[in-house]
Amino acid sequence: MTFRRSNTGFGWPAEPQADPGFAALACVFVVGTLSYSMAEGFFMRICWRAVAIVVSLSITSVALRAQEIESDVFATMAGKCSTLKVAERNFACTSIAFSHSPGGRSAFTVPLNDPDDESHIITFSGESGNRQQDNRYELPIDRVLLKSKDSPKAEGLPIASVEPSSGRCTQIGNLALQQVSSVSCAATDEKGRNYQLQFESDGSPIKVKIIRVVDPETEERRTKILAAHVEQVKCRHMADAQGVLPRDRTEFILRCMEQ
Repeated sequence: MTFRRSNTGFGWPAEPQADPGFAALACVFVVGTLSYSMAEGFFMRICWRAVAIVVSLSITSVALRAQEIESDVFATMAGKCSTLKVAERNFACTSIAFSHSPGGRSAFTVPLNDPDDESHIITFSGESGNRQQDNRYELPIDRVLLKSKDSPKAEGLPIASVEPSSGRCTQIGNLALQQVSSVSCAATDEKGRNYQLQFESDGSPIKVKIIRVVDPETEERRTKILAAHVEQVKCRHMADAQGVLPRDRTEFILRCMEQ
């Protein structure tokens, strides 16, 4: 896998606004490439719910997103949370996900180990993330997204509430090298509620996926161009095999491609 350096310092393209629709699109591509062991548990449930949301989207909205998004990054890490506080409640966790998209927004998403609510999720989201050092990534937080079984629902699925917040997440390690030791986040929303995260990796390999969302019309044009090129090559070989003279070669190839 080849990573390109960007102004975010990750070595891959920078990021669209992180919203439920985008997350759903990301999961459509991620689920198709994950191994079962990686996809099981919380994140599998998150992604399958996201897939359901995508199915409910109109063809127009999906096409528009496909035009806006060229690539993205989605990474998952296993470990544990020594601290995970949502408002005044304490929780545990065993995994965390990082998403990064071309519009400039990044997010750390944590499924909470809540025995009473398997859809309980918190996301620390922000823009202008930067890596001042090779092994340290800083993300200013401007919103916290909360989802639970009590969240408002669309098509029977919970919708995350967005809490404008201020704070910061710090990642120690380098995702491009698939080496991250810890992630810490602290944010306070406009209502004065505090959110804290301290996550330590268990050292298992980080799963990083480059996600591509393709405009169907653009892909169809590329397919037709490729098919035409293949036919042209075949006709050239046929002209060589039949000993067609140079002066007749162009006409022969054109007739051949029309058949």
